[in-house]
Amino acid sequence: MRRLNRKKTLSLVKELDAFPKVPESYVETSASRGTVSLLAFSAMALLTIMEFLVYRDTWMKYEYEVDKDFSSKLRLNIDITVAMRCQYIGADVLDLAETMITSAEGLVYEPVTFDLSPQQREWQRMLQQIQNRLQEELSLQDLLFKSAMKSSVTALPPRDDTPTEPPNACRIHGHLEINKVAGNFHITVGKAIPHPRGHAHLAALVSHDSYNFSHRIDHFSFGELLPGIINPLDGTEKIAMDSNQMYQYFITIVPTKLNTRKVYCDHHQFSVTERERVINHATGSHGVSGIFMKYDISSLMVTVTEDHIPLWKFLVRLCGIIGGIFTTTGMIHGLAEFFIDLICCRLKLGVYRRHEDGHVDGIPGLFLGFTQGKRGLLCSQVLSPAHIMR
Repeated sequence: MRRLNRKKTLSLVKELDAFPKVPESYVETSASRGTVSLLAFSAMALLTIMEFLVYRDTWMKYEYEVDKDFSSKLRLNIDITVAMRCQYIGADVLDLAETMITSAEGLVYEPVTFDLSPQQREWQRMLQQIQNRLQEELSLQDLLFKSAMKSSVTALPPRDDTPTEPPNACRIHGHLEINKVAGNFHITVGKAIPHPRGHAHLAALVSHDSYNFSHRIDHFSFGELLPGIINPLDGTEKIAMDSNQMYQYFITIVPTKLNTRKVYCDHHQFSVTERERVINHATGSHGVSGIFMKYDISSLMVTVTEDHIPLWKFLVRLCGIIGGIFTTTGMIHGLAEFFIDLICCRLKLGVYRRHEDGHVDGIPGLFLGFTQGKRGLLCSQVLSPAHIMR
């Protein structure tokens, strides 16, 4: 009984075979079909490689939603060099909640030389070129998101020479924890002191001749510090032509959740509008000399996700490529053979002229006609027995 069941199962499986085998005696090979097969295999290999490259590639998907987190703190990362001595300047933050955050809570004042070494100058020139390309081609930002945590291009290389002159500038670097409300980070003359109505700076003890707010921003960002991400102000350098110079940067921050293959963190993108002017009360240009960075936080949050083609979709597209090329090349080759046979038959008919009695000039008893073959219309000819005997 088991053998009978097995035979029935095998016979049932054979009947369900969707790929019947054609006997070799029915298969006809030719050079044209071989050429078409080579072209088809080459096209399949090329398209398969291209499809695999598309499968390996990724793209950034952007989703927008309302940011509901208002109570958490925001990290402000700073690395700015000002062409004044450290004892003459002070940096702090004052926000709309009337919260004053002094630089003593996380910033370091380091006496340095304002001029860069040749290696550092080359690095800054390269960073400025990248910034120019980012302003023209926004798609480069996706490449930076993908390469996050893979490089440290935003880190200024250490100085490779020993300056002969004493330090004439102050490097302010570190980070501050600020509230997620609009505020103002500024660097101006004198150290900051608390005040009931805000804050003030002890600028009276600093000589006016020592004012020089030429500055270089090596790094300025919000949120977690990510190597490989270039921010809009990185590499900015301003040279003051007047001692009473005011530099203003109006910043709009967009909270961003970055979710890629290499990193998952809270990042903050921002856009900047710059303005600079000379303080001259006689001409109506009022204000305080210094560097002012006024920031505001957007209520929308962007989620950036690195996406790619799933494996099942890649396999489906691969099967479509292989089956489509086989079918298309077979149809094209069949049509080409049909038209070639049709043209050849017409050329043969043009050599002879048919008579009303069925004979052809020069060859009595010859009949020409058409027969239907597997590959289309074929020429057929019938010879009389007398002509065959000759």
